Amino acid sequence: MNCLLDTSTFIWYVSAQIRLSDIALSILSDAGNKVYLSLVSIWELAIKYRTGKLDLIPPPFSEWIASELESNSFSLLEIQLPHLIVVSELPLHHRGPFDRLLIAQSLAEGLPITSSDSLFDLYPINRLW
Repeated sequence: MNCLLDTSTFIWYVSAQIRLSDIALSILSDAGNKVYLSLVSIWELAIKYRTGKLDLIPPPFSEWIASELESNSFSLLEIQLPHLIVVSELPLHHRGPFDRLLIAQSLAEGLPITSSDSLFDLYPINRLW
């Protein structure tokens, strides 16, 4: 299975927090799955790191994120023009700009998304939790 992580799911997984659902943990633990982390999430994490809202990340951020991607075998999903076009067409159920772009990527790429955010259910995507 291919799936996209939202930012919270990623941070909970790599920090071994127990907030993950059994479904999310099963998806992330299965080496047969291809799991994507979006540049959107890295952008969001970089901002939170820089503003001090994410203190569990050891410096430097660049080494930490590269290490987490490699050690967890996560694939990087880049931001592309079709993703941004989908963002412009999304209803405004969810106001968070990072989450809106993740929803757009899920739609454009046909990827289910692993997220605890029930607002994602207001969009025609497959949310796994």
